[in-house]
Amino acid sequence: MANQWSPPMQLALEQARLAESHGDVPIGAVLLDPAGAVVAAAGNERELTGDPTAHAEILALRRAAAVTGSWRLDDHTLVVTLEPCTMCAGALVLARVGTLVFGAYDPKAGAVASLWDVVRDPRLNHRVTVVGGIEEEACGAVLRRFFGARRDGGPAGL
Repeated sequence: MANQWSPPMQLALEQARLAESHGDVPIGAVLLDPAGAVVAAAGNERELTGDPTAHAEILALRRAAAVTGSWRLDDHTLVVTLEPCTMCAGALVLARVGTLVFGAYDPKAGAVASLWDVVRDPRLNHRVTVVGGIEEEACGAVLRRFFGARRDGGPAGL
């Protein structure tokens, strides 16, 4: 279903494909400023860098903080192809991101809707607005293809 979030989700999918090209799980993220302009973009780089924290969301937040000169990303929007994990959901709260838009739900590790709701927990000092399921089929298809190829004899260790 196309809507206002479809164009930035297509940019996030491009980042996911770049991550896949170097052997990482194809997850991509794009951070938008309050006017909707792209501030930063990233794909997973755990395999590329050997860094367990090099998730697309974390890298996009780091890059955006460098560009803006501030760790406070109030009123910014993070668009990501997969529902964030607990680490990334916590980082969104700590960065004060205003809105999270994600594609596919993650029933095994999702910390925004599937298993937990870290970003809207009323016990925390900041809550993130969430829009889920944007381009869900396309985002899920990239991951299914990637993991299907691994099961069928692709590179091990992913």
